[in-house]
Amino acid sequence: MPLYRRTLAYFRPFLGPTLFATLLTFGSIGFNLLKPWPFKYIIDGVLSPADAAHAGAHAQLARWFGDLPQQSVVLILCGAIVVFSLLGGFINLVTNLIFVRVGLSALLKLRTELYAYLQSLPLKFHDSRRSADSSFRVAYDSQAIQTIYNKGFTNIFQCVVTLISTFAVMVALDWKLTLISLGIVPLMVVAIRYYGSRIRQESTTIQERESAVLTVAQEGLASVRMVHAFGREDWEVGQFHRSARQSLEANLKLTGTNMRSALVISTLMSVGIAAMYGLGSVHVLGNTLSIGTLMVFIDYLTVRLYPPLEQLTYTAWALEGAAAGMQRCFEVLDREDDVKDAPNAVTINSTQGSIRMERVTFGYSPEQLILKGVDVEVEPGQTVAFVGGTGAGKSTLLSLVPRFYDPNGGRVLLDGRDIKDITKKSLRSQISIVLQDTLLFSTTIRENIAYSRPGATEADIVEAAKRAQAHDFIMGLTGGYAAQVGERGGHLSVGQRQRLGIARAFLKNAPILLLDEPTSALDPTTEAAIMETIKELMQGRTTLIITHRIATVHDMEKIVVLKNGCIAEQGRGPELVARGGAYADLYHSANLG
Repeated sequence: MPLYRRTLAYFRPFLGPTLFATLLTFGSIGFNLLKPWPFKYIIDGVLSPADAAHAGAHAQLARWFGDLPQQSVVLILCGAIVVFSLLGGFINLVTNLIFVRVGLSALLKLRTELYAYLQSLPLKFHDSRRSADSSFRVAYDSQAIQTIYNKGFTNIFQCVVTLISTFAVMVALDWKLTLISLGIVPLMVVAIRYYGSRIRQESTTIQERESAVLTVAQEGLASVRMVHAFGREDWEVGQFHRSARQSLEANLKLTGTNMRSALVISTLMSVGIAAMYGLGSVHVLGNTLSIGTLMVFIDYLTVRLYPPLEQLTYTAWALEGAAAGMQRCFEVLDREDDVKDAPNAVTINSTQGSIRMERVTFGYSPEQLILKGVDVEVEPGQTVAFVGGTGAGKSTLLSLVPRFYDPNGGRVLLDGRDIKDITKKSLRSQISIVLQDTLLFSTTIRENIAYSRPGATEADIVEAAKRAQAHDFIMGLTGGYAAQVGERGGHLSVGQRQRLGIARAFLKNAPILLLDEPTSALDPTTEAAIMETIKELMQGRTTLIITHRIATVHDMEKIVVLKNGCIAEQGRGPELVARGGAYADLYHSANLG
Protein backbone atom coordinates (compact mmCIF):
# COMPACT_ATOMS: atom_id res chain seq x y z
CA MET A 1 0.00 0.00 0.00
CA PRO A 2 1.43 3.47 -0.90
CA LEU A 3 2.79 5.36 2.08
CA TYR A 4 0.29 8.24 1.96
CA ARG A 5 -2.72 5.95 1.55
CA ARG A 6 -1.50 3.93 4.50
CA THR A 7 -1.10 7.10 6.53
CA LEU A 8 -4.65 8.19 5.68
CA ALA A 9 -5.96 5.00 7.26
CA TYR A 10 -5.13 6.48 10.68
CA PHE A 11 -7.65 9.28 10.06
CA ARG A 12 -10.65 7.11 9.23
CA PRO A 13 -11.97 7.21 12.84
CA PHE A 14 -11.98 11.02 12.57
CA LEU A 15 -13.75 11.28 9.21
CA GLY A 16 -16.76 13.16 10.67
CA PRO A 17 -14.81 16.08 12.20
CA THR A 18 -12.63 16.24 9.08
CA LEU A 19 -15.65 16.56 6.77
CA PHE A 20 -17.21 19.23 9.02
CA ALA A 21 -13.98 21.25 9.02
CA THR A 22 -13.74 20.81 5.25
CA LEU A 23 -17.20 22.33 4.76
CA LEU A 24 -16.25 25.26 6.99
CA THR A 25 -13.22 25.82 4.79
CA PHE A 26 -15.46 26.85 1.89
CA GLY A 27 -16.96 29.61 4.04
CA SER A 28 -13.56 30.89 5.10
CA ILE A 29 -12.31 30.96 1.51
CA GLY A 30 -15.48 32.75 0.37
CA PHE A 31 -15.05 35.57 2.86
CA ASN A 32 -11.36 35.88 1.92
CA LEU A 33 -12.33 36.24 -1.74
CA LEU A 34 -14.72 39.08 -0.83
CA LYS A 35 -12.14 41.07 1.15
CA PRO A 36 -10.61 43.10 -1.73
CA TRP A 37 -13.94 44.07 -3.34
CA PRO A 38 -14.96 46.87 -0.94
CA PHE A 39 -11.62 48.54 -1.69
CA LYS A 40 -12.30 48.22 -5.43
CA TYR A 41 -15.57 50.12 -5.02
CA ILE A 42 -13.85 52.77 -2.90
CA ILE A 43 -11.38 53.37 -5.75
CA ASP A 44 -13.70 53.02 -8.74
CA GLY A 45 -16.99 54.26 -7.23
CA VAL A 46 -15.84 56.98 -4.80
CA LEU A 47 -12.32 58.17 -5.58
CA SER A 48 -12.44 57.92 -9.40
CA PRO A 49 -14.45 60.19 -11.72
CA ALA A 50 -17.71 58.89 -13.18
CA ASP A 51 -16.25 58.32 -16.64
CA ALA A 52 -16.86 55.38 -18.95
CA ALA A 53 -14.22 53.21 -17.24
CA HIS A 54 -15.79 53.67 -13.80
CA ALA A 55 -19.47 54.15 -14.60
CA GLY A 56 -20.40 50.63 -13.57
CA ALA A 57 -18.93 51.03 -10.08
CA HIS A 58 -20.66 54.42 -9.55
CA ALA A 59 -23.99 52.95 -10.65
CA GLN A 60 -23.62 49.96 -8.34
CA LEU A 61 -22.92 52.14 -5.31
CA ALA A 62 -25.93 54.30 -6.18
CA ARG A 63 -28.15 51.20 -6.21
CA TRP A 64 -26.76 50.04 -2.85
CA PHE A 65 -26.55 53.32 -0.92
CA GLY A 66 -28.70 55.86 -2.83
CA ASP A 67 -27.83 59.45 -1.93
CA LEU A 68 -25.78 58.54 1.15
CA PRO A 69 -22.75 60.86 1.56
CA GLN A 70 -19.50 59.55 0.10
CA GLN A 71 -17.76 59.64 3.49
CA SER A 72 -20.45 57.35 4.91
CA VAL A 73 -20.16 55.00 1.93
CA VAL A 74 -16.39 54.78 2.47
CA LEU A 75 -16.90 54.01 6.17
CA ILE A 76 -19.44 51.28 5.36
CA LEU A 77 -17.11 49.73 2.75
CA CYS A 78 -14.18 49.84 5.18
CA GLY A 79 -16.39 48.22 7.81
CA ALA A 80 -17.25 45.50 5.29
CA ILE A 81 -13.54 44.74 4.91
CA VAL A 82 -13.29 44.29 8.69
CA VAL A 83 -16.43 42.11 8.81
CA PHE A 84 -15.26 39.86 5.95
CA SER A 85 -11.85 39.52 7.62
CA LEU A 86 -13.38 38.78 11.03
CA LEU A 87 -15.82 36.15 9.73
CA GLY A 88 -13.20 34.49 7.56
CA GLY A 89 -10.69 34.50 10.41
CA PHE A 90 -13.17 33.06 12.92
CA ILE A 91 -14.18 30.22 10.59
CA ASN A 92 -10.51 29.60 9.84
CA LEU A 93 -9.76 29.46 13.59
CA VAL A 94 -12.47 26.85 14.20
CA THR A 95 -11.34 24.86 11.17
CA ASN A 96 -7.69 24.85 12.26
CA LEU A 97 -8.58 23.81 15.81
CA ILE A 98 -10.51 20.82 14.44
CA PHE A 99 -7.70 19.87 12.07
CA VAL A 100 -5.06 20.17 14.82
CA ARG A 101 -7.13 18.03 17.19
CA VAL A 102 -7.60 15.36 14.51
CA GLY A 103 -3.88 15.43 13.72
CA LEU A 104 -2.92 15.03 17.38
CA SER A 105 -5.48 12.21 17.82
CA ALA A 106 -3.97 10.38 14.85
CA LEU A 107 -0.51 10.92 16.35
CA LEU A 108 -1.70 9.38 19.62
CA LYS A 109 -3.12 6.41 17.71
CA LEU A 110 0.10 5.85 15.75
CA ARG A 111 2.36 6.24 18.78
CA THR A 112 0.29 3.81 20.82
CA GLU A 113 0.21 1.27 18.01
CA LEU A 114 3.94 1.64 17.39
CA TYR A 115 4.83 1.27 21.08
CA ALA A 116 2.46 -1.67 21.53
CA TYR A 117 3.95 -3.44 18.52
CA LEU A 118 7.48 -2.83 19.79
CA GLN A 119 6.42 -4.39 23.10
CA SER A 120 5.04 -7.43 21.28
CA LEU A 121 8.04 -8.04 19.03
CA PRO A 122 10.39 -10.82 20.18
CA LEU A 123 13.69 -10.19 21.90
CA LYS A 124 15.56 -11.11 18.72
CA PHE A 125 14.25 -7.90 17.17
CA HIS A 126 15.34 -5.76 20.13
CA ASP A 127 18.71 -7.52 20.35
CA SER A 128 19.48 -6.46 16.78
CA ARG A 129 18.86 -2.73 17.23
CA ARG A 130 19.51 0.12 19.61
CA SER A 131 16.75 0.84 22.10
CA ALA A 132 17.30 4.59 21.63
CA ASP A 133 16.50 4.24 17.93
CA SER A 134 13.19 2.54 18.76
CA SER A 135 12.45 5.28 21.31
CA PHE A 136 13.25 7.95 18.70
CA ARG A 137 10.79 6.40 16.26
CA VAL A 138 8.03 6.40 18.87
CA ALA A 139 8.70 9.89 20.21
CA TYR A 140 9.86 11.84 17.13
CA ASP A 141 9.43 9.98 13.83
CA SER A 142 5.76 9.41 14.65
CA GLN A 143 5.18 13.19 14.66
CA ALA A 144 5.40 13.01 10.88
CA ILE A 145 1.77 11.86 10.76
CA GLN A 146 0.64 15.20 12.19
CA THR A 147 2.76 17.03 9.63
CA ILE A 148 1.27 14.97 6.80
CA TYR A 149 -2.26 15.76 7.98
CA ASN A 150 -2.05 19.36 9.20
CA LYS A 151 0.55 20.63 6.73
CA GLY A 152 -0.23 18.14 4.03
CA PHE A 153 -3.72 16.95 3.28
CA THR A 154 -5.58 19.85 4.91
CA ASN A 155 -3.27 22.47 3.38
CA ILE A 156 -3.53 20.85 -0.02
CA PHE A 157 -7.33 20.90 0.12
CA GLN A 158 -7.50 24.51 1.27
CA CYS A 159 -4.95 25.64 -1.30
CA VAL A 160 -6.61 23.80 -4.17
CA VAL A 161 -10.06 25.21 -3.35
CA THR A 162 -8.58 28.70 -2.98
CA LEU A 163 -6.70 28.39 -6.28
CA ILE A 164 -9.74 27.17 -8.22
CA SER A 165 -12.06 29.87 -6.88
CA THR A 166 -9.42 32.60 -7.29
CA PHE A 167 -8.62 31.45 -10.81
CA ALA A 168 -12.31 31.57 -11.77
CA VAL A 169 -12.68 35.16 -10.55
CA MET A 170 -9.41 36.25 -12.18
CA VAL A 171 -10.41 34.78 -15.54
CA ALA A 172 -13.69 36.69 -15.32
CA LEU A 173 -11.78 39.91 -14.63
CA ASP A 174 -9.07 39.51 -17.32
CA TRP A 175 -8.16 36.14 -18.85
CA LYS A 176 -5.00 37.48 -20.48
CA LEU A 177 -3.59 38.69 -17.17
CA THR A 178 -4.54 35.36 -15.62
CA LEU A 179 -2.65 33.35 -18.25
CA ILE A 180 0.41 35.56 -17.87
CA SER A 181 0.28 35.09 -14.09
CA LEU A 182 0.07 31.30 -14.37
CA GLY A 183 2.94 31.08 -16.85
CA ILE A 184 5.36 30.28 -14.01
CA VAL A 185 3.40 27.23 -12.78
CA PRO A 186 5.18 24.67 -15.05
CA LEU A 187 8.53 25.94 -13.84
CA MET A 188 7.37 25.64 -10.21
CA VAL A 189 6.34 22.01 -10.81
CA VAL A 190 9.84 21.27 -12.16
CA ALA A 191 11.41 22.88 -9.07
CA ILE A 192 9.15 20.90 -6.72
CA ARG A 193 10.09 17.59 -8.32
CA TYR A 194 13.78 18.46 -8.41
CA TYR A 195 14.09 19.49 -4.77
CA GLY A 196 11.49 17.08 -3.36
CA SER A 197 13.57 13.91 -3.71
CA ARG A 198 16.60 15.65 -2.21
CA ILE A 199 14.60 16.86 0.77
CA ARG A 200 13.24 13.37 1.54
CA GLN A 201 16.72 11.83 1.35
CA GLU A 202 18.30 14.53 3.49
CA SER A 203 15.43 14.37 6.01
CA THR A 204 15.98 10.63 6.39
CA THR A 205 19.67 11.28 7.05
CA ILE A 206 18.81 13.86 9.73
CA GLN A 207 16.48 11.47 11.54
CA GLU A 208 19.13 8.75 11.52
CA ARG A 209 21.75 11.18 12.84
CA GLU A 210 19.40 12.52 15.52
CA SER A 211 18.65 8.95 16.56
CA ALA A 212 22.40 8.35 16.88
CA VAL A 213 22.73 11.45 19.08
CA LEU A 214 19.98 10.15 21.36
CA THR A 215 21.69 6.75 21.53
CA VAL A 216 25.06 8.19 22.55
CA ALA A 217 23.45 10.47 25.16
CA GLN A 218 21.26 7.70 26.57
CA GLU A 219 24.09 5.17 26.85
CA GLY A 220 26.53 7.70 28.30
CA LEU A 221 24.11 8.97 30.95
CA ALA A 222 22.88 5.47 31.83
CA SER A 223 26.50 4.42 32.45
CA VAL A 224 27.59 7.62 34.20
CA ARG A 225 28.92 5.76 37.25
CA MET A 226 31.23 3.69 35.08
CA VAL A 227 32.25 6.79 33.16
CA HIS A 228 33.24 8.50 36.40
CA ALA A 229 34.93 5.38 37.74
CA PHE A 230 37.25 5.11 34.73
CA GLY A 231 37.66 8.85 34.19
CA ARG A 232 36.20 8.68 30.68
CA GLU A 233 34.20 11.90 30.80
CA ASP A 234 36.24 13.59 28.06
CA TRP A 235 36.00 10.55 25.81
CA GLU A 236 32.21 10.38 26.24
CA VAL A 237 31.89 14.10 25.50
CA GLY A 238 34.02 13.58 22.39
CA GLN A 239 31.75 10.74 21.26
CA PHE A 240 28.70 12.91 21.76
CA HIS A 241 30.31 15.88 20.01
CA ARG A 242 31.14 13.79 16.93
CA SER A 243 27.63 12.42 16.75
CA ALA A 244 26.06 15.85 17.31
CA ARG A 245 28.33 17.38 14.67
CA GLN A 246 27.20 14.82 12.11
CA SER A 247 23.61 15.79 12.91
CA LEU A 248 24.53 19.47 12.57
CA GLU A 249 26.08 18.86 9.14
CA ALA A 250 22.98 16.97 7.98
CA ASN A 251 20.74 19.80 9.23
CA LEU A 252 22.90 22.41 7.47
CA LYS A 253 22.69 20.45 4.23
CA LEU A 254 18.89 20.27 4.41
CA THR A 255 18.67 23.95 5.38
CA GLY A 256 20.79 24.87 2.36
CA THR A 257 18.52 22.85 0.08
CA ASN A 258 15.44 24.54 1.57
CA MET A 259 16.95 28.01 1.15
CA ARG A 260 17.96 27.40 -2.46
CA SER A 261 14.54 26.01 -3.30
CA ALA A 262 12.82 28.97 -1.60
CA LEU A 263 14.99 31.38 -3.63
CA VAL A 264 14.00 29.66 -6.87
CA ILE A 265 10.29 29.78 -6.04
CA SER A 266 10.33 33.41 -4.88
CA THR A 267 12.21 34.43 -8.04
CA LEU A 268 9.67 32.69 -10.26
CA MET A 269 6.80 34.44 -8.45
CA SER A 270 8.53 37.81 -8.82
CA VAL A 271 8.77 37.23 -12.55
CA GLY A 272 5.05 36.43 -12.69
CA ILE A 273 4.11 39.51 -10.63
CA ALA A 274 6.30 41.79 -12.77
CA ALA A 275 4.73 40.43 -15.96
CA MET A 276 1.22 40.99 -14.56
CA TYR A 277 2.08 44.57 -13.47
CA GLY A 278 3.38 45.36 -16.93
CA LEU A 279 0.41 43.95 -18.86
CA GLY A 280 -2.10 45.31 -16.33
CA SER A 281 -0.68 48.83 -16.68
CA VAL A 282 -1.03 48.57 -20.46
CA HIS A 283 -4.70 47.59 -20.06
CA VAL A 284 -5.38 50.51 -17.69
CA LEU A 285 -3.72 52.95 -20.10
CA GLY A 286 -5.88 51.52 -22.88
CA ASN A 287 -9.04 52.05 -20.76
CA THR A 288 -9.88 48.34 -20.93
CA LEU A 289 -9.36 47.87 -17.20
CA SER A 290 -10.15 50.12 -14.25
CA ILE A 291 -7.62 50.88 -11.55
CA GLY A 292 -9.91 49.33 -8.92
CA THR A 293 -10.21 46.12 -10.91
CA LEU A 294 -6.42 46.06 -11.31
CA MET A 295 -6.09 46.45 -7.54
CA VAL A 296 -8.46 43.49 -7.01
CA PHE A 297 -6.44 41.50 -9.52
CA ILE A 298 -3.19 42.41 -7.75
CA ASP A 299 -4.70 41.37 -4.41
CA TYR A 300 -5.86 38.05 -5.83
CA LEU A 301 -2.50 37.38 -7.42
CA THR A 302 -0.25 38.39 -4.52
CA VAL A 303 -2.48 37.28 -1.65
CA ARG A 304 -4.76 34.51 -2.94
CA LEU A 305 -3.06 32.88 -5.94
CA TYR A 306 0.70 32.93 -5.50
CA PRO A 307 0.73 32.33 -1.71
CA PRO A 308 -1.33 29.10 -2.08
CA LEU A 309 0.97 28.07 -4.93
CA GLU A 310 3.97 28.80 -2.73
CA GLN A 311 2.32 26.99 0.16
CA LEU A 312 1.68 23.97 -2.04
CA THR A 313 5.38 23.99 -2.93
CA TYR A 314 6.48 24.04 0.70
CA THR A 315 3.78 21.51 1.56
CA ALA A 316 5.20 19.14 -1.03
CA TRP A 317 8.64 19.48 0.52
CA ALA A 318 7.24 19.13 4.05
CA LEU A 319 5.49 15.94 2.95
CA GLU A 320 8.76 14.59 1.61
CA GLY A 321 10.41 15.23 4.97
CA ALA A 322 7.47 13.75 6.86
CA ALA A 323 7.40 10.74 4.55
CA ALA A 324 10.88 9.87 5.75
CA GLY A 325 9.63 9.76 9.35
CA MET A 326 6.53 7.73 8.48
CA GLN A 327 8.67 5.28 6.53
CA ARG A 328 10.77 4.68 9.64
CA CYS A 329 7.60 4.04 11.65
CA PHE A 330 6.24 1.61 9.07
CA GLU A 331 9.59 -0.20 9.00
CA VAL A 332 8.82 -1.26 12.57
CA LEU A 333 5.13 -1.99 11.98
CA ASP A 334 6.02 -4.08 8.91
CA ARG A 335 8.51 -6.17 10.86
CA GLU A 336 7.11 -9.67 11.10
CA ASP A 337 6.75 -11.20 14.55
CA ASP A 338 8.71 -14.43 14.22
CA VAL A 339 7.59 -15.58 17.68
CA LYS A 340 3.86 -15.34 17.14
CA ASP A 341 1.00 -17.46 18.41
CA ALA A 342 -0.05 -20.38 16.23
CA PRO A 343 -3.46 -19.93 14.53
CA ASN A 344 -4.96 -22.58 16.82
CA ALA A 345 -3.11 -21.51 19.96
CA VAL A 346 -5.01 -22.17 23.17
CA THR A 347 -5.18 -20.23 26.42
CA ILE A 348 -4.16 -22.10 29.55
CA ASN A 349 -5.16 -21.16 33.09
CA SER A 350 -2.99 -23.65 34.95
CA THR A 351 -0.16 -26.10 34.39
CA GLN A 352 1.35 -29.12 36.10
CA GLY A 353 4.80 -27.75 35.27
CA SER A 354 6.17 -30.62 33.18
CA ILE A 355 8.78 -29.23 30.73
CA ARG A 356 10.49 -31.22 27.98
CA MET A 357 12.94 -30.07 25.31
CA GLU A 358 13.32 -32.33 22.29
CA ARG A 359 16.34 -31.95 20.00
CA VAL A 360 16.31 -28.18 20.50
CA THR A 361 18.60 -26.19 18.24
CA PHE A 362 18.94 -22.42 18.40
CA GLY A 363 21.15 -19.63 17.13
CA TYR A 364 20.75 -15.88 16.93
CA SER A 365 21.93 -16.30 13.35
CA PRO A 366 21.73 -19.47 11.23
CA GLU A 367 25.50 -19.50 10.80
CA GLN A 368 26.28 -19.60 14.53
CA LEU A 369 24.31 -22.09 16.63
CA ILE A 370 24.31 -21.72 20.40
CA LEU A 371 22.23 -24.80 21.28
CA LYS A 372 22.70 -28.02 19.35
CA GLY A 373 20.21 -30.83 19.76
CA VAL A 374 19.42 -30.33 23.46
CA ASP A 375 17.19 -32.94 25.16
CA VAL A 376 16.03 -32.15 28.69
CA GLU A 377 13.09 -33.34 30.76
CA VAL A 378 11.87 -31.62 33.92
CA GLU A 379 9.20 -33.31 36.03
CA PRO A 380 6.41 -31.29 37.69
CA GLY A 381 7.72 -29.65 40.87
CA GLN A 382 11.30 -30.69 40.10
CA THR A 383 14.30 -28.39 40.48
CA VAL A 384 16.89 -28.57 37.71
CA ALA A 385 20.13 -26.59 37.69
CA PHE A 386 21.98 -25.72 34.49
CA VAL A 387 25.71 -25.14 34.80
CA GLY A 388 28.56 -24.67 32.38
CA GLY A 389 31.16 -22.20 31.22
CA THR A 390 30.46 -18.75 29.83
CA GLY A 391 28.80 -18.99 26.43
CA ALA A 392 27.63 -22.57 26.94
CA GLY A 393 24.02 -21.54 26.17
CA LYS A 394 22.46 -21.63 29.65
CA SER A 395 20.61 -18.30 29.55
CA THR A 396 19.57 -18.91 25.96
CA LEU A 397 18.06 -22.26 26.90
CA LEU A 398 16.13 -20.66 29.76
CA SER A 399 14.80 -17.95 27.40
CA LEU A 400 13.12 -20.57 25.23
CA VAL A 401 10.69 -21.61 28.00
CA PRO A 402 8.68 -18.32 28.09
CA ARG A 403 9.14 -18.01 24.31
CA PHE A 404 11.40 -15.00 24.37
CA TYR A 405 12.82 -16.85 21.37
CA ASP A 406 11.65 -19.84 19.37
CA PRO A 407 14.07 -22.68 18.62
CA ASN A 408 15.38 -23.02 15.08
CA GLY A 409 14.84 -26.74 15.34
CA GLY A 410 13.20 -29.16 17.76
CA ARG A 411 10.48 -28.13 20.19
CA VAL A 412 9.73 -27.21 23.79
CA LEU A 413 6.77 -28.94 25.46
CA LEU A 414 4.72 -27.92 28.48
CA ASP A 415 2.58 -30.71 29.91
CA GLY A 416 3.12 -32.57 26.64
CA ARG A 417 1.92 -29.67 24.44
CA ASP A 418 4.19 -27.66 22.13
CA ILE A 419 4.42 -24.19 23.68
CA LYS A 420 3.91 -22.69 20.20
CA ASP A 421 0.34 -23.97 20.49
CA ILE A 422 -0.16 -21.97 23.70
CA THR A 423 -0.79 -18.23 23.60
CA LYS A 424 2.27 -16.32 24.76
CA LYS A 425 0.25 -14.28 27.25
CA SER A 426 -1.21 -17.32 29.02
CA LEU A 427 2.11 -19.22 28.86
CA ARG A 428 3.99 -16.38 30.54
CA SER A 429 1.26 -16.03 33.15
CA GLN A 430 2.38 -19.45 34.45
CA ILE A 431 6.04 -18.42 34.77
CA SER A 432 7.91 -16.29 37.30
CA ILE A 433 11.42 -15.05 36.54
CA VAL A 434 14.16 -13.80 38.85
CA LEU A 435 17.13 -12.36 36.98
CA GLN A 436 20.71 -11.68 37.96
CA ASP A 437 20.06 -7.92 37.87
CA THR A 438 16.52 -7.17 38.99
CA LEU A 439 15.03 -4.51 36.73
CA LEU A 440 13.13 -1.86 38.67
CA PHE A 441 11.10 1.06 37.35
CA SER A 442 11.48 4.64 38.53
CA THR A 443 8.46 4.48 40.80
CA THR A 444 7.55 3.28 44.30
CA ILE A 445 8.49 -0.01 45.93
CA ARG A 446 4.81 -0.92 46.12
CA GLU A 447 4.32 -0.52 42.36
CA ASN A 448 7.52 -2.39 41.57
CA ILE A 449 6.44 -5.42 43.59
CA ALA A 450 2.88 -5.28 42.22
CA TYR A 451 4.22 -5.21 38.64
CA SER A 452 3.99 -9.00 38.50
CA ARG A 453 0.30 -8.99 39.50
CA PRO A 454 -1.63 -5.79 38.71
CA GLY A 455 -4.51 -5.23 41.07
CA ALA A 456 -2.86 -7.00 44.01
CA THR A 457 -4.07 -5.79 47.40
CA GLU A 458 -1.83 -4.03 49.90
CA ALA A 459 -1.98 -7.10 52.15
CA ASP A 460 -0.80 -9.33 49.28
CA ILE A 461 2.10 -7.00 48.51
CA VAL A 462 3.20 -6.84 52.13
CA GLU A 463 2.92 -10.63 52.48
CA ALA A 464 5.08 -11.15 49.37
CA ALA A 465 7.68 -8.71 50.74
CA LYS A 466 7.74 -10.51 54.08
CA ARG A 467 8.25 -13.91 52.41
CA ALA A 468 11.10 -12.37 50.40
CA GLN A 469 12.53 -10.98 53.67
CA ALA A 470 12.25 -7.48 52.25
CA HIS A 471 9.63 -6.03 54.60
CA ASP A 472 12.07 -4.94 57.31
CA PHE A 473 14.37 -2.92 55.05
CA ILE A 474 11.35 -1.44 53.24
CA MET A 475 9.87 -0.16 56.50
CA GLY A 476 13.24 1.36 57.33
CA LEU A 477 13.04 3.59 54.25
CA THR A 478 11.43 7.03 54.35
CA GLY A 479 7.94 6.43 53.02
CA GLY A 480 8.05 2.65 53.40
CA TYR A 481 6.26 0.99 50.50
CA ALA A 482 5.68 4.45 48.96
CA ALA A 483 9.43 5.13 48.79
CA GLN A 484 10.84 5.87 45.36
CA VAL A 485 13.50 3.40 44.18
CA GLY A 486 15.19 5.84 41.78
CA GLU A 487 16.13 5.19 38.17
CA ARG A 488 16.72 1.46 37.69
CA GLY A 489 16.56 1.08 41.48
CA GLY A 490 19.60 3.27 42.07
CA HIS A 491 18.51 4.17 45.62
CA LEU A 492 18.74 0.52 46.72
CA SER A 493 21.57 -1.93 47.20
CA VAL A 494 22.01 -4.94 44.90
CA GLY A 495 20.70 -7.27 47.61
CA GLN A 496 17.67 -5.08 48.25
CA ARG A 497 16.84 -4.98 44.55
CA GLN A 498 17.16 -8.74 44.38
CA ARG A 499 14.76 -9.20 47.27
CA LEU A 500 12.20 -7.02 45.49
CA GLY A 501 12.58 -9.26 42.44
CA ILE A 502 11.94 -12.29 44.63
CA ALA A 503 8.93 -10.53 46.20
CA ARG A 504 7.53 -10.09 42.69
CA ALA A 505 7.86 -13.83 42.11
CA PHE A 506 6.15 -14.60 45.43
CA LEU A 507 3.31 -12.24 44.52
CA LYS A 508 2.82 -13.75 41.07
CA ASN A 509 2.77 -17.25 42.60
CA ALA A 510 3.29 -18.99 39.25
CA PRO A 511 3.84 -22.78 39.10
CA ILE A 512 7.05 -22.45 37.04
CA LEU A 513 10.07 -20.53 38.31
CA LEU A 514 13.08 -19.48 36.21
CA LEU A 515 16.18 -18.26 38.04
CA ASP A 516 18.95 -16.73 35.95
CA GLU A 517 22.08 -16.19 38.04
CA PRO A 518 20.00 -14.84 40.95
CA THR A 519 22.96 -14.52 43.36
CA SER A 520 26.05 -14.05 41.19
CA ALA A 521 26.27 -10.30 41.88
CA LEU A 522 26.04 -10.72 45.67
CA ASP A 523 28.65 -11.08 48.39
CA PRO A 524 28.78 -14.48 50.13
CA THR A 525 26.84 -13.36 53.21
CA THR A 526 24.04 -11.74 51.19
CA GLU A 527 24.05 -14.68 48.79
CA ALA A 528 23.48 -17.16 51.60
CA ALA A 529 20.56 -15.10 52.92
CA ILE A 530 19.04 -14.68 49.45
CA MET A 531 19.39 -18.40 48.71
CA GLU A 532 17.42 -19.24 51.82
CA THR A 533 14.64 -17.01 50.53
CA ILE A 534 14.88 -18.53 47.04
CA LYS A 535 14.65 -22.05 48.44
CA GLU A 536 11.36 -21.11 50.05
CA LEU A 537 10.21 -19.62 46.73
CA MET A 538 11.12 -22.87 44.96
CA GLN A 539 8.93 -25.02 47.18
CA GLY A 540 6.18 -26.74 45.16
CA ARG A 541 7.29 -25.16 41.88
CA THR A 542 8.97 -26.50 38.77
CA THR A 543 12.26 -24.61 38.95
CA LEU A 544 15.01 -24.10 36.39
CA ILE A 545 18.06 -22.33 37.80
CA ILE A 546 21.21 -21.10 36.08
CA THR A 547 24.29 -20.30 38.09
CA HIS A 548 28.09 -20.23 38.02
CA ARG A 549 28.15 -20.88 41.76
CA ILE A 550 28.52 -24.67 41.85
CA ALA A 551 28.20 -24.74 45.64
CA THR A 552 24.72 -23.24 45.34
CA VAL A 553 23.30 -26.11 43.29
CA HIS A 554 25.57 -29.07 44.14
CA ASP A 555 22.97 -30.75 46.34
CA MET A 556 19.99 -30.16 44.03
CA GLU A 557 18.11 -33.16 42.68
CA LYS A 558 19.22 -32.71 39.05
CA ILE A 559 22.09 -30.87 37.41
CA VAL A 560 22.46 -30.45 33.64
CA VAL A 561 25.95 -29.58 32.38
CA LEU A 562 26.10 -27.62 29.11
CA LYS A 563 29.25 -27.41 27.03
CA ASN A 564 29.48 -25.73 23.63
CA GLY A 565 25.71 -25.77 23.26
CA CYS A 566 25.33 -29.48 23.97
CA ILE A 567 24.47 -31.45 27.10
CA ALA A 568 27.72 -32.93 28.35
CA GLU A 569 26.15 -34.83 31.25
CA GLN A 570 23.34 -34.69 33.76
CA GLY A 571 22.58 -36.15 37.17
CA ARG A 572 23.06 -35.39 40.89
CA GLY A 573 26.09 -33.43 41.99
CA PRO A 574 27.97 -36.15 43.91
CA GLU A 575 27.36 -38.65 41.10
CA LEU A 576 28.71 -36.26 38.49
CA VAL A 577 31.81 -35.53 40.56
CA ALA A 578 32.46 -39.26 40.85
CA ARG A 579 32.33 -39.61 37.05
CA GLY A 580 35.22 -37.20 36.66
CA GLY A 581 33.70 -35.43 33.66
CA ALA A 582 32.82 -31.82 32.79
CA TYR A 583 30.97 -31.22 36.06
CA ALA A 584 33.88 -32.54 38.08
CA ASP A 585 36.14 -30.02 36.35
CA LEU A 586 33.76 -27.19 37.31
CA TYR A 587 33.48 -28.53 40.85
CA HIS A 588 37.22 -28.73 41.41
CA SER A 589 37.92 -25.39 39.72
CA ALA A 590 35.58 -23.83 42.30
CA ASN A 591 37.85 -25.25 45.04
CA LEU A 592 35.01 -27.35 46.42
CA GLY A 593 36.93 -30.60 46.61
